[in-house]
Amino acid sequence: MASNNKKQPALGRGLSALLANDGTSIGSVSQQYGGTMMIPLNQIEVNPFNPRVDFEPQALQELVSSIQTHGIIQPLTLRKINQSKYQIISGERRFRASQMAGLHEVPAYVRLANDQSMLEMALVENIQRENLNAIEIAVSYQRLIDECELTQAALGERIAKSRSDIANHLRLLKLPDDIQAGLRDGIISMGHARALLSLASEASQLEAYHQILEQHLSVRAVEQMGKKPNGSAKRTPKGKETEIRAIENQILEATGLKSNLSQTAQGKGKITVHFNNWVQLNMLLERLSKK
Repeated sequence: MASNNKKQPALGRGLSALLANDGTSIGSVSQQYGGTMMIPLNQIEVNPFNPRVDFEPQALQELVSSIQTHGIIQPLTLRKINQSKYQIISGERRFRASQMAGLHEVPAYVRLANDQSMLEMALVENIQRENLNAIEIAVSYQRLIDECELTQAALGERIAKSRSDIANHLRLLKLPDDIQAGLRDGIISMGHARALLSLASEASQLEAYHQILEQHLSVRAVEQMGKKPNGSAKRTPKGKETEIRAIENQILEATGLKSNLSQTAQGKGKITVHFNNWVQLNMLLERLSKK
């Protein structure tokens, strides 16, 4: 949010009304409850509708240092639940950093809002102001469409984005989970992900994804794969593909981790086991050492 002396730029028809700080009531949806207030941190709870679930530790620590030096420049926006409880509409990162900085209270705008308008405000605020990754943006778009009953055209007006931008992000949610995780974690770029969408099957997308990781392929190289009749690799016979899936399931049962198995016509191949953190890796190593 902007400070009291600086107006926030228009973010699109409808949205400016939702986020206005002029004290007006927008029907029964949202109402400014007051100006900037100091709210104790122990009276604030996080917003369950917030699409952001990952907060990069170094960036969070930098914000902590900034708050310790300059205070909170942008007040949080809160929803009043009862006399002594507030819920975050926007500003969870600032809230977490304030806790780490040892603050006892924070400046905030306080609103009355029902759950649907709160969801819409939280999602749109994050899309406009937070450095979300492409998958988080796509999930936010999909939730606005599904839970707020918006069309792509109406969503575009709300957030001042083109329909093509919205459509391109939504298509990312059709990619296999492994690829979505790679895009979310910055392992591949948005360009790589869009190029992978041009491949016909999930199997060819995953194979090309692993080639990107191993061979450091450019976006253009992946785009060229999509122009080939069957993608980058020969299609695996149906019976063989069933056998491969069965082996991957065996690995999942034995380790609790997802894996990908690929094999050439000559019988050579590789197994890639995916883990999310050091705990999972150590568990895998312990199980392997017991064999």
